[in-house]
Amino acid sequence: MAWLHATPKPDARSRRGKEEPAVSRLSRIDDLKRKKINPPMPPNPAPHITDWLIEMGLTEAAGMGAVPISSRELAAWQDNTCVRLQPWEARLIRELSKTYLAEGRVAESENCPPPWRAPVTQRELEIEEAQLRAVLG
Repeated sequence: MAWLHATPKPDARSRRGKEEPAVSRLSRIDDLKRKKINPPMPPNPAPHITDWLIEMGLTEAAGMGAVPISSRELAAWQDNTCVRLQPWEARLIRELSKTYLAEGRVAESENCPPPWRAPVTQRELEIEEAQLRAVLG
């Protein structure tokens, strides 16, 4: 999800990164939606865990940006929802939150591949071919 939510940017050291103004770019998920492509997702053997993490907010706001979900936030969420997490579930949710933040930072590179492999759809092939024809055309 972090890879999809990231807004790719060119390398600041590249000519394009230096010359292009900071225009309003789309996140990968918004770009896929604009192209009418359903975002590919990896298999999820524990959807209830990711649902809880999304419900909690994936990350917390801090003074200088986002931070992983804290134990305090996990406890407050449990109190408010009357859901009792097993210790391993709480640790996993915190680890997923940390991983989300880390992947989000790495995924800002426009050359960052997705952290999973998904089969290429016919729609994606058509879009790529059309873009290539426009460049070479």
